Order: sequence, then C-alpha cells, then structure tokens
Amino acid sequence: MRKIFLVLTIVAMVIGGVFANSVADGDMPPADAGKLWSYMTITNPYTGWGFWPNHVGMYAGKSPHGAYLKVYANTLALKAAREGKPMPDGAMIVKENYGKDKKTLMAVTPMYRMKGFNPEGGDWYWAKYGADGSVMKSGKVEGCIQCHSVQKAKDWIFTPTE
Repeated sequence: MRKIFLVLTIVAMVIGGVFANSVADGDMPPADAGKLWSYMTITNPYTGWGFWPNHVGMYAGKSPHGAYLKVYANTLALKAAREGKPMPDGAMIVKENYGKDKKTLMAVTPMYRMKGFNPEGGDWYWAKYGADGSVMKSGKVEGCIQCHSVQKAKDWIFTPTE
C-alpha cells in the first residue's frame, strides 16, 4: 500500500510539473511580489524554463548581483531574444544570484515586462527576493531602473544573446 502511495505521489508530481511548465505565458501574474513569486516558483517554475541564450548554467557575475549567476527566461523572452526582437509583454527574465562559493543562493531577481506598468522604466516590473522567497524589493525599484537605464537601447537588458 505504501509503495502504491509513493508511486502515485511521484506520478502526480511529474504530471503537475509538466502542467506547470506548460502554463501559457498569457496567464501571467499581476504586479504583486507575492503572486509573482508564486507564479515563478509554483505555477510555472522558472528553473524549468530555458537558460538565456549563450548563458547556459552558471557564469561569473558582478555587483549588484552575485559573484556568480544563472539566468533563466520564459518562452516569450527566449523567443524574442533568439529572434533579436524587443521583449514582449509577459516576457520574464530571472537571475539567480550566487555567492563566491558558487553554492549559496543569495537572491533571485526577476524582471517582468508589463505593458503600461512603468513606461519610464521600460515597462519592467523589478523584484528582488531572498533565497527563501522573502520580498526584499519589488515594483518600480529605483536602483534597478537607474542601473538598467543605461541599456535602454537594448531593452534595458545587460545580458547579451551573442
């Protein structure tokens, strides 16, 4: 009986994971840090998305992000990046920020394109979460906007695709 329960639990988790990864990008969350975290960790886990083009796995980062980074992007963002097009509404890029030991997750920092959210900030919704999902910053984060504004011509994105 216990083995059957275990098998059923694993099957449910696999099916749940497949369903979560197939969530349409059109079903994106509102500008709310808690709902965004839930979306990108439970509904459509970002770790199941693709890595940013030509940035597979971990690579050296710099301040204000971690010493090492992993960059994931949802389907909309990956398609636009691969085609050299601007990020569409609903595009999401998530950075995992690691410490010098390459093991300690320091923060998770998504940028999420939302039409009309903040035209002066490229319509990006910014957030910074602790490794445990605690909200450190979210919304129209001045530091993010100020830093990324030098990349306006590149859709506010520092990470190149080439």
